[in-house]
Parts: sequence; structure tokens; C-alpha cells
Amino acid sequence: MTTRTPLMAGNWKMNLDWKQGLSLVEDLGDALKAFDMSKVQVAVFPPAVNIRTVQTAIEANRYPIAYGAQDISEHVEFGAYTGEIAGSMLTALGCTFALVGHSERRQYHGEDEKVTNAKVKAALEVGLSPILCVGEPLEVRKAGEQVAHTLAQVDGGLEGLSADDVKNVVIAYEPVWAIGTGEVATPDDAQEVCAAIRARLAELYDESVAETVRVLYGGSVKSANVAELMEKPDVDGALVGGASLKADEFSKIAGYQG
Repeated sequence: MTTRTPLMAGNWKMNLDWKQGLSLVEDLGDALKAFDMSKVQVAVFPPAVNIRTVQTAIEANRYPIAYGAQDISEHVEFGAYTGEIAGSMLTALGCTFALVGHSERRQYHGEDEKVTNAKVKAALEVGLSPILCVGEPLEVRKAGEQVAHTLAQVDGGLEGLSADDVKNVVIAYEPVWAIGTGEVATPDDAQEVCAAIRARLAELYDESVAETVRVLYGGSVKSANVAELMEKPDVDGALVGGASLKADEFSKIAGYQG
């Protein structure tokens, strides 16, 4: 029986201005009152310009919600990096997590494993838990190479990390073909790759690391399918996109009790 606390994370992506973000987090916080939040961790990932607003609302109302950034600079020290946001800036805002290597960062910004690995290390250096996003595109899935492809991303993202470091990492398996498409990997599809990720952690480190690290599934997660996904032994939560923009829908996902 796992002792890993499920993590339900809502990635707002490039949506909502600060007023809309405030309304959403307040509605979500109120909706979560209907659930036993001792059994799950909930986090939201607003656009960077909304983090301060989210922080203020969560702290003022004592909502059971953590929050983080959608990205983090690979540069740890302050400097002439226009447009970048240092990890220490995020921790100063109370962030707990930072997404790293999301498929949209890989696709639109050309982030490879070297960059992803540097960002994982930058997050850990300032005490943030990186959520390392991995997953295959459709052509890789059709070729039956989804496990090998995803494990190569895991290997690259974790390169050079100690076992203690990795225990503070969350890994999110997001098949690219299921993100924002309405398509969703079957629970068995999700379990296959999440189990392979956990087995790889045991190979790279040891069983204690493999049993500690939370492995999430992401890709068109909804309240209608979260129960089936969460029944799988190696799925420890969800990284939710579009459904996290609706407080009622996301609260049903986030408050899933098993």
C-alpha cells in the first residue's frame, strides 16, 4: 500500500488575467471545503504575472492549495537574462513547485534534455520541487516506442542528481497526443508508462527512491475519468490543463478521495 500523497496540479497555461485568476482561486478554495483535504495535495500553476495575486488570496483565506510556476530559469544567479525568472524569485513568492520540461516548452521553445536537466537542478537548489514533464508524441506512440522515449527524457532530466535530490522531484507523464485534444490515454496506457518510470527510478537509484517519487498522469484529465486513472497503482495524481480553469470541475478532480 503506497504512502505517497496524491498530487492534483492545475496548469493554467497562458490563460486568465490577474482578476480572473483571483476569482478562480477563490472559487476553487471555497469548493474544496466540501472535501477532506488531508488525503490529497492540490496545487495551481498560474501565469507568472498572477503568482502574487494567487499567493495573497491563498494566504489570506488559508486555502489548502499550494502553487508554483509554469517555468523556471536555468540560471540560478541574478543577472542579465531578460525575460527569465530565477528560482529564488519564485520561492520569495511562496512557490512550492515549478514545472520543468512541459511538452509545450519543448515544442515552442526548443528545450532539450540539457536545458531541462539544468532547470531541474536550478529548482532543487532553491528548495522548489520540480515537476519534470515527460511523454511521447503521436508518431512515437504509433511506433510502440512510448516507454523508451519517455524513459530517455527521465534519464536526461535527472542526470547528475543524487538519490536525496530525486526524492524531491515529481514526474508527470503527459503523452503529447493527449494534451488538449480530448483524447486520453487509457488507464492501462497510463499505468504502463508510469510503472516503467518507477522501475527506472529503482534502476537508477534504489527502491526507496522509486517508492517515494510521485508520478502523475496528464492529458485531458476530467472528473469523469480521474477515478479510473487513480485506481492504477503507479499513478499518484494528475497534471490537469483545461479542466483546471473551471473551479467546480477541478475541485471534483482535486478532491478525489479514492
